[in-house]
Amino acid sequence: MSREPDLAVFADLESEVRTYCRAFPAVFRQAKGCWLVDEEGRRYLDFFSGAGTVNYGHNHPLFKQRLIDYLQADGITHSLDMATTAKREFLARFKELVLAPRGLPYKVQFPGPTGTNAVEAALKLARKVTGRGNVLFFHNAYHGVTLGSLAVTGNSAKRRAAGVPLANTTALPFDGPLEAVEAALDNPSSGVEPPAAAILETVQAEGGVNVASFAWLARLAELLRRRGVLLIVDDIQAGCGRTGPFFSFEPAGIVPDLVCLSKGIGGFGLPMSLVLIRRDLDAWAPGEHNGTFRGNNPAFVAAAAALDCYWRDDALTRDVLRKGEAAAARLRDIAARHEEAAPRVRGRGLIQGLELGPLGLAARVAAAAFGRGLVIETVGARDEVLKVLPPLVIDDAELALGLDVLEESLAAELAAPAPEIRRDRAPAVAASPATQ
Repeated sequence: MSREPDLAVFADLESEVRTYCRAFPAVFRQAKGCWLVDEEGRRYLDFFSGAGTVNYGHNHPLFKQRLIDYLQADGITHSLDMATTAKREFLARFKELVLAPRGLPYKVQFPGPTGTNAVEAALKLARKVTGRGNVLFFHNAYHGVTLGSLAVTGNSAKRRAAGVPLANTTALPFDGPLEAVEAALDNPSSGVEPPAAAILETVQAEGGVNVASFAWLARLAELLRRRGVLLIVDDIQAGCGRTGPFFSFEPAGIVPDLVCLSKGIGGFGLPMSLVLIRRDLDAWAPGEHNGTFRGNNPAFVAAAAALDCYWRDDALTRDVLRKGEAAAARLRDIAARHEEAAPRVRGRGLIQGLELGPLGLAARVAAAAFGRGLVIETVGARDEVLKVLPPLVIDDAELALGLDVLEESLAAELAAPAPEIRRDRAPAVAASPATQ
């Protein structure tokens, strides 16, 4: 009989801000591929992937060996922005395998270890280049929780935690009528200050797996371009192959002015982020934006290994698209069999969402799934969406198994009496948006 996990030291010493350990109450010890293992030896299939950080699975053997070899050779680990062999090799691979084949005209900035660092740098640069302060963002957006990123994040609870007014931003409908954007930009009585940039996710991950149409993205990009407003695409969770192509915006035929990457770009779950900057916009003075941990050389090594392994051809893209279609079809089948949950399915590639209508149901299903050995989180304005986010390298049998567990958990919760729920908030068990 398994014991209760020993979480006492975390409850005693770690801040109350912790979230995922509440949704997934186990002490994890090991991870390999698509599986996590706790201290009791119980295995959990991972439909969470570190919020998209371990795109290629846990402890990928090639990446691990590259890191071991690098460290055993006394490779440098920390370098600020000094030149190193590891950084040179990553930049060379990134240009060869990502930028050049797509004809993308970018320079690369290493702003710090996390996604919110990339967003902060992109916002700051856009304001510097244009001389304007306002930034457009879109309803249900999530771009991070530092103050600049939080000002372009929609979640009201996250915004309240700032403790100060979040100014110089304007929220607009996501994938909605572009007349609202045009009115904000062209109407002198709209009350909207001329913006430096607009920032968006092509797939709003934490906002509820909301998917922008390619047509809307293309029209928006052209609308902004004609008015001299820079387009920033936050591809921190939806990029690096998550939707199939390396960049989620590729099928829309657009070329953003600035692109934010993190999470999956580190290859091995190591902290790393990038801002891709259109060359004529690289107006930084030396040292004008910096950070102590912008030179994470083990992350450069792992990232270069990931590019070598998966991005020399389109095999991974095709596989992600195929598995994404299979997952979406299965979720639609589940939705059809459980209409009482008012389900809706949406997503692209291997980021899929199952929205459940009754308040609190998604959180209960996620908790029930964890009890059956599946790690899956909830997202959305009211944590009403189950987000299917497995490693990109998951095999067909593992993907089918996880969706079986999801349906079994949903059926069990629909059969059980619903608990009493406060109507002014989602249940405490629901997972909150991932930190970037």
